[in-house]
This record gives sequence, structure tokens and C-alpha cells, in this order.
Amino acid sequence: MKKMNSKRLDSIRAAHESEKLETSTRMEDYLEVIAELVDLKGYATTLDISRYMNVSPPSVTKMLKKLDKNGYLYYEKYHGISLTPTGEQLAESIRQKHGTLLDFFEILGIGRDIANQDAEGIEHHLNSKTTRQLRKFVTFLKSNPKIINNFNDF
Repeated sequence: MKKMNSKRLDSIRAAHESEKLETSTRMEDYLEVIAELVDLKGYATTLDISRYMNVSPPSVTKMLKKLDKNGYLYYEKYHGISLTPTGEQLAESIRQKHGTLLDFFEILGIGRDIANQDAEGIEHHLNSKTTRQLRKFVTFLKSNPKIINNFNDF
């Protein structure tokens, strides 16, 4: 039997404890979709969210009530949905993480579809410090196209 690495177990526990913040991945997905819909159409409806998230309208309503209670959006049944400043800030943070990851994956030569899938899975789990450093690295690489070309030729 393989000996367990207690440091690895401790790091797993710490990662899961840090994820128990006020927002969940699912809540962030909703905020991201709502923000995109508002940018696209000027408003978001329960039905729109239901279609884009591929969930039932009652499931959307349940999450909207939770997001409203937590101060991320203003929700009144049968009326439009709008984000609070806190909700807008969180949605923008998620967008920035997604964009940073897309840029990084593009530099790596990963196709757009796979890059989007991977970014969607990772964006909710990155620490803000990691995102800042990754953004700096992407900016550095983009300002030095020779490095990117050398990498792509490798």
C-alpha cells in the first residue's frame, strides 16, 4: 500500500476550506450569464437565464432568490433582473479571469472551443493573486512576440 502524503492531504483540505466562501461556482455562473444578458439585451429574464444555463425556470427562480438575499442582484418576480454593484463587481471579476485564461490558452495554441471550456472550469477556482500574476505573464508574453513565436515553433 502506498504511503499517504500528509502535506498533500493538508493542501487539499485547505483548498476546499477556502472554497467555502460566500459564493459558489454555480452562483458565479448565474451572475456571469446575467451580466452577459444585460450587456447583450439590456435586461435578463428568468426564461433567458433558463435557456442559457440549460436548467428549469423554477431552478432559476430559486437561485435568483438566493442571489437577491445575498445582495448580488435585485429580483422581483415578473420583473427584470439587475445586478447590484456587488454583483456587477463579482461578474466583472469572473469575466476578467475568463479573459486572462483565454489569452493564456491562446498563447499555448489551444483551440478557442477547448480554451473556453477549460477557462469556464478553472475561472471560479483561481485565487485573485494567481489571476493578477497570470495577467502580468500574459501581458509580458504579448509584449514579446518573439518568445511566443519561439514557443510555437518548439
